[in-house]
Amino acid sequence: MTNSDKKLIRRWYWAGATLVFIILIIGGITRLTGSGLSMTEWQPIMGVIPPLNEAQWEEAFEQYKQYPEYQQINRGMGMAEFKVIFFWEYLHRMAARTLGIVFIVPFLWFLSRRIFDKKQFLRAVFLMTLGMGQALMGWYMVQSGLADIPAVSHYRLAAHLSLAFVIFGACVWFALDLRPYKHSPGSGRKELIKWLWLFTLLLAVQIVWGAFVAGLNAGHIYNTFPKMFQYWFPPELWISEPLLINLVDNIVTVQWVHRVVGTLLAINVLAIWIRSYQLKTTITTKMWSLSLFAVVLIQYTIGVFTLIYHVPISLGVIHQAAAMILFGVLLGYLHFLKKA
Repeated sequence: MTNSDKKLIRRWYWAGATLVFIILIIGGITRLTGSGLSMTEWQPIMGVIPPLNEAQWEEAFEQYKQYPEYQQINRGMGMAEFKVIFFWEYLHRMAARTLGIVFIVPFLWFLSRRIFDKKQFLRAVFLMTLGMGQALMGWYMVQSGLADIPAVSHYRLAAHLSLAFVIFGACVWFALDLRPYKHSPGSGRKELIKWLWLFTLLLAVQIVWGAFVAGLNAGHIYNTFPKMFQYWFPPELWISEPLLINLVDNIVTVQWVHRVVGTLLAINVLAIWIRSYQLKTTITTKMWSLSLFAVVLIQYTIGVFTLIYHVPISLGVIHQAAAMILFGVLLGYLHFLKKA
């Protein structure tokens, strides 16, 4: 591949990462406004066309009324309110379809122009496979909320969110692989990479448990910090049997785990920042450490305020978006240490 070819493909990857980030924000609004179950059918082609007249809106609304969310939660909702929740779910699905087009059309063009080498071709196929899997996972998640209980499975929500992070991460990493580096990390590189892998593991756990918190509405209890009311260890932590089920199904334990892992991430990134100054690293490495530390500090603060104010939509969406920004900074730092 020529340098111009690499530049084109790099921009394509960055476009994919940007769209995933935008979809994450729209998805967060969709979830927090209770809009995710407003479209009760999945029609990948015909679903592009929204209701265009009153008769079609009435038909869509009548379909919604047949499902538990309307019958148990939103009974008495008017058409105007339905149109609002329908809008967010529709926008979320359209953004996802746009991402599909952004992947497929350039892919076919690159293929026809023989721009891909073998490595980039396989990476592109991998990304599109992930994208198709994400679409199926999204509908699989929605289906769980159309049954008896009008709430999506928090396990499926966690899988859907995690896959979004994987797609975003792959786009970012592949884009970074196609850029040249002008600076070196200096000494201490291997130690910092170990610290960052630990941080990556903790962040993966935090993202999954963040989805559990969202899916179980666990952010609406124990809205104090740093203690959970007067407790460091609330009495409801281990009330379910078997014991380990508390970690994933008990809303108190799920929130507690999210707090603890968040604190561990803060301690970990503080250690990374300090070690980058103790070791003989370059100024670029130190700036990466400082950037990661700053984003974690901001995200931790946003998380605390989101909890204290009972998860307002604005803070909830910012908290979720900041998590993906944090992940992007982590990938940039890790890639710099490994590849520069």
